[in-house]
Amino acid sequence: MKSSYAVRAIFWGGFIAGVLDITAAFVLNAKVGPMRVLRGIASGLLGANATQGGVGTALLGLLLHFVIAFGAAVVYYAASRKLTFLVRQAIVCGLLYGIAVYWFMNLVVLPLSAFPRKIQFHASAVATGLIIHMLCVGLPIALAVRRFSK
Repeated sequence: MKSSYAVRAIFWGGFIAGVLDITAAFVLNAKVGPMRVLRGIASGLLGANATQGGVGTALLGLLLHFVIAFGAAVVYYAASRKLTFLVRQAIVCGLLYGIAVYWFMNLVVLPLSAFPRKIQFHASAVATGLIIHMLCVGLPIALAVRRFSK
């Protein structure tokens, strides 16, 4: 059944990317802790007040994080149905997709959100963000799509 391949590709790509990306965020922000990281994600929807939230706000941040990861997987899967090189060249395309996701998040999503801080682009932070998105977001999504494509 063709739709079951799509569901598996999107589920595994989004899930693995979501887990790896949030783990990287927790490691990079170990001094502030996971709750603050998750409330920071929730602030994209709730604004600055999210930083004062509790467990519910953190859970909302985790949910939003995975919605974004699954959304990225849906976009890649849908594109791969027409652009078959995305499946054939999954490693290169996945790494490039991670770069695209990074810039889309930072130049489109965050500026349109209620995130309370202006995004600043420092070379080391950009390099770290690009590497994380390439290896932890784009690559797992592309490999999951390749694995479950028929």
